[in-house]
Amino acid sequence: MTLTMAWVRKVGQSEELIIASDSRLRSLGAWDAAPKIIPLPRKDSAIAFAGDTNYAYPIMIQVVNSINSWSAALDRRKTLEELKGQIVRMINLMLDQVSDVPRDLKENPSAFFLLAGYDWRSQDFKIWTLHFDQGIDRFTFRPASGWTGGHAEKKLAIVGDEINEARAVIVEYLRTSEGIKPGHFDMEPMKALAYMVDSERFYSIGGNIQMVKIYKSLQCLPFIVSRKDVRSLFGRPLFEYEKSESIPTLLLDY
Repeated sequence: MTLTMAWVRKVGQSEELIIASDSRLRSLGAWDAAPKIIPLPRKDSAIAFAGDTNYAYPIMIQVVNSINSWSAALDRRKTLEELKGQIVRMINLMLDQVSDVPRDLKENPSAFFLLAGYDWRSQDFKIWTLHFDQGIDRFTFRPASGWTGGHAEKKLAIVGDEINEARAVIVEYLRTSEGIKPGHFDMEPMKALAYMVDSERFYSIGGNIQMVKIYKSLQCLPFIVSRKDVRSLFGRPLFEYEKSESIPTLLLDY
């Protein structure tokens, strides 16, 4: 599994959408260099996953392929909302191609996806969780909504392990002497992710943090994350000679 988050951040008058994740895959051991976030070729969005890679990686690759092969999706004539519908239909079509699975070994897909970006038609950031619904035997979606209790601006979605713990840690970073800090998120979810990556309590969450930002200018930009003297991109540590003028660096000191 993993821990992947998407949230809308606001600093001053500037708004952006952030997707961040750890980079750990587990099987016989921990492999801490796995890409969990894939920017989509239409540039206004990205998809990320948590869970079973047997389902997640083929689905994410085919999502990218489907956009590249359909001009209306690639050039954004289809809105992000419309693209979401196409992706859900495509995932379910892929499920129909699964065969020759012994009945006693058949399991429901344990993969979860975050689809997030900026929709030009509604002029709003969108975050959806895509998950398998046993009741309809199909993948479906759930939109992220603002927190209750007068915190509607705080739009956040989390998939993966230890979701309740992650939310509790975020609340602690938001808490002030007067209660929960009002307004949008800043980097509190990122701080919670960093805490859980470092904690030995969460064996399925670890490795380097990876991140992309999505802007209202319809640009999805990956970041090199520099943390604890390691520079990484999409979870993979970079060699010293790997320099990039086009990819910015985020320095995390927590």
